[in-house]
Amino acid sequence: MNCEMSETYRKYVENLERKLQQLYAISERAREKGLDPALKPECKLAKDLAGLVEGLVGPKGVAESIRELSSKLPREELAFKIAEQIIYGKFGHLEQEAAAEQAVRTALAILTEGLTAAPLQGVAKVKIKTNKDRTRYLAIYFAGPIRSAGGTDQALTLVIGDFVRRLLGLDRYKPTEEEISRFIEEIRIYERSVSRFQYHVSDEELRKALQWLPVEVTGTESDPVEVSSFRNLPRVETNRVRGGALRVVNDGVVGRSSKVLAIVEKLGIQGWDWLKEIRKANEKKKSAGFMDDVIAGRPIFSFPSSHGGFRLRYGRARNTGLAAVGIHPATMLVLQGFIAAGTQLRLELPGKGGVAVPVDSIEPPVVRLKDGSVVRVSVKNFDAVKNKIEKILFLGDMLISFGDFLYSSKPLKPSGYAEEWWAEDLRKAIAEKLDNNLEEAAKILEFPVERLKSFLENPFLNKPNAGEAVKIALKLDVPLHPAFTFFWSNLNSVEDVKKLREWLLNSEVDIEDESSNCRITGRKEAFVKQILEEICLPHKVLGDKIVVEGDDAYALAFSLGYQYEESTVTFNSTHSILNAIRNLSRIKVRDKAPTFVGARMGRPEKAKRREMRPLVHLLFPVGLAGGPQRDIVEAARRREPVFVEIVKRKCPVCKTYTFRVKCPVCGSETVFEKICPRCGRTLHEDVCPVCKVPAKNYGKQVVNFRELLESACKRLGVSVPKVLKGVKGLTNEKKIPEPIEKGILRAKYDLSVYKDGTIRFDATNAPLTTL
Repeated sequence: MNCEMSETYRKYVENLERKLQQLYAISERAREKGLDPALKPECKLAKDLAGLVEGLVGPKGVAESIRELSSKLPREELAFKIAEQIIYGKFGHLEQEAAAEQAVRTALAILTEGLTAAPLQGVAKVKIKTNKDRTRYLAIYFAGPIRSAGGTDQALTLVIGDFVRRLLGLDRYKPTEEEISRFIEEIRIYERSVSRFQYHVSDEELRKALQWLPVEVTGTESDPVEVSSFRNLPRVETNRVRGGALRVVNDGVVGRSSKVLAIVEKLGIQGWDWLKEIRKANEKKKSAGFMDDVIAGRPIFSFPSSHGGFRLRYGRARNTGLAAVGIHPATMLVLQGFIAAGTQLRLELPGKGGVAVPVDSIEPPVVRLKDGSVVRVSVKNFDAVKNKIEKILFLGDMLISFGDFLYSSKPLKPSGYAEEWWAEDLRKAIAEKLDNNLEEAAKILEFPVERLKSFLENPFLNKPNAGEAVKIALKLDVPLHPAFTFFWSNLNSVEDVKKLREWLLNSEVDIEDESSNCRITGRKEAFVKQILEEICLPHKVLGDKIVVEGDDAYALAFSLGYQYEESTVTFNSTHSILNAIRNLSRIKVRDKAPTFVGARMGRPEKAKRREMRPLVHLLFPVGLAGGPQRDIVEAARRREPVFVEIVKRKCPVCKTYTFRVKCPVCGSETVFEKICPRCGRTLHEDVCPVCKVPAKNYGKQVVNFRELLESACKRLGVSVPKVLKGVKGLTNEKKIPEPIEKGILRAKYDLSVYKDGTIRFDATNAPLTTL
């Protein structure tokens, strides 16, 4: 079987690689046409992590070292070992500052497995600066992030930076009081004027973190918002807010202190013990932290650890995984669609939240109807009860993967007894008591062997009836099946169990061999009704009678010891409720729901086009010639020449100047022109020898929009669009525009482009491992 699986997996991987090569070849042929900024795809294929890291951030030759060490060291230790080799010059001599930056980027790429943008775009630069006492220290400049994701990766950058500065013999960063106050002022201004953070951190916690950080966290300005109090500080290059640096400290170091500390302790790095104090302060905050910033109109489904909320259940379905939790589809219906597939939930544990997806093999919700009856809701019976629901007694299971707890560095909470656990208990009992002899077990239980096998092979679809569950519990000493285990731990005391048993003994009980035909009919008493609702036992209210039917009646009677003589039954008020049930039933009974999870809606399912505002068809500069709509068609109607700031390239063959990658005259590949932005002369070097300023690759050029538009429409075989919206100016470094044909096609099909040159549609990110 294992050989078959390995062969299937090998073919699967080979097929993926073959398809990738085919797609890459198509990409190469498309790039050769000269319509893109480069004639070859920028993405290079890497066979393994080592090749990926070398290709992304370098240095040259590091891949061989990574491959050699990866068989001896875990990934975390490997990252720091490679950083050490870079500092000590194994891959060529570098000045201290350059070596520090290379070591930080390479180690971070190894730690993140090259899967995040942190090593490339997250870190802007690394510098060596001077403290007030003239000692030197390391400063890491972070670029402004688009969102808070990747906070842990960027916080790890500081740990790597600390390791690197020790290797270089640098002192720790010693902030002044003004610099600390400036940072705190920036965070508060950013919260008010730009965007909120994922975590709200107090000034005191920020001050502690900034005093203890061994490297300076700074960055480039990210937003046109300035500080007012602590301005013009010598070691802070800008008066504007530095969004990247703020998020690293607020959401990375302090907000995710427990995750960062877990990694630091695993690596055995010294000097970060102060994170324990921050973690302790975070743990003291109420578990209802997920209730902060509740937005009107977004419902709270259950309060922290409240009975009747979502029951914690560990596991994974084919459509759940990290930050994706399973909810029973009947729960979604009972909640009137406020939770749908894709709804973002904020959760009490383990992490910030997750996307909800439907899983129908977990515990469904239980509700009370307007006539007092209690029903276990399913997708099948929902239509019959949807207009009669008065109160939700239990929201059903929330399926959360173990990986969520591991990733968040949160301790595991006790799990409720579930079908998969029961199946393993049954398998173990058969193995230990009957030496794995299923035929013998079936003979003892008086079941067909196939019936017993079905319980073990698929416990979600194949469940015993109450009579079979009791027989298995009695004869094989296996806990009672979870389908017939009620929420006993919801009760207040053993006295509640005693009162319920007294009510049962005074009721009309019809117990038959066929558990589905059982029936309990008793007087409707307020305290009994409340107890039955607390343990989520389905029952009917008919006039002044409470009626429990079928398997639920059989399980209740057996759990309360109805089958035993009264003289043999004893109650001990010091016992726990579960022990009392075990004594009454004389079988093992596990806790149905030791942990409930609080939850609220984070945001509804998100599915919409991501567009620039105002809408843009094409990233092509039109300046003021396009009017208020930046319309290229309007610019084409103008008779006077239109000057725009655009990339300047030159054909080495016919000396034609153009903004295209291929010369429009002879078809040769063009090269960038280097121009001094101050004196305007053409350069051969990257820096002007006279003005001492860096060269740029763009300048003001005349663009004939009419000719461009007409020739593009002719090539495409379409008419000129009514409106073609461009941009006033380009923001990319070399001012490279898109081919005008792209904009014409987008306008034709009512599509828009995002600032990175992609047509984007935002949809909920949810996993799906199998179809």
